[in-house]
Amino acid sequence: MSIQIHPIREIPEVSQGDDVAALIVNGLASTNLDLVDRDVIVVTHKVVSKAEGRIEPAADDRAYRKLAEREARSILRRRGDLLIAQTAQGFICANAGVDRSNVEKGSAVLLPVDADRSAHGIRMRLEQATGTSLAVVVTDTFGRPWRRGLVDVAIGVSGLPAVLDLRGQTDAQGREMHVTEIAIVDEIAAAADLVMGKADSVPAAVVRGLGLSGEGRATDLVRPAEEDLFR
Repeated sequence: MSIQIHPIREIPEVSQGDDVAALIVNGLASTNLDLVDRDVIVVTHKVVSKAEGRIEPAADDRAYRKLAEREARSILRRRGDLLIAQTAQGFICANAGVDRSNVEKGSAVLLPVDADRSAHGIRMRLEQATGTSLAVVVTDTFGRPWRRGLVDVAIGVSGLPAVLDLRGQTDAQGREMHVTEIAIVDEIAAAADLVMGKADSVPAAVVRGLGLSGEGRATDLVRPAEEDLFR
């Protein structure tokens, strides 16, 4: 199997009420790229959040911190102004996903209220507009315990399983796998970021060639508290 990853350029700055699917279709037209069945559309959450009006004032660090505290379901750790918090969807990340990058000065962008629902809505509109069977992944950038650096992960998904469960199958040596679950939508998110970048104003991409089908939610990736050895 081989895959292709195509950036979707020429997507303008997004405002509240904009139709993200229509912006993606227009961006695809400018790159002469037609969608085909089983393409995966990857889009950064900031595009989705801005369209959904998830922008709030954050004039200074104190206001920013208050926003993060408000958006947190629970706060696990504090270090100075940094919070490690659980979001409403159950993800654990810095400052409950509240971010001041790629947004007007004095403002902060929040996560979508339900990024799985957002992904599904975009998928339905894209499929109607293009006549193809697609998947959509909404992404954010998370840090990782024990490892330096940031990586894009999925916070919303529609049209794909979030996890490929290989337990019960055999490996190349014929041994049964007992714990192997692949976070496939996180791998897709990280791969797409290779052509999107953090400072290139490319908020979406098409991942082609995976041939995956099924349904899942990004919240399927959240490890239950009883399985978490670090809380």
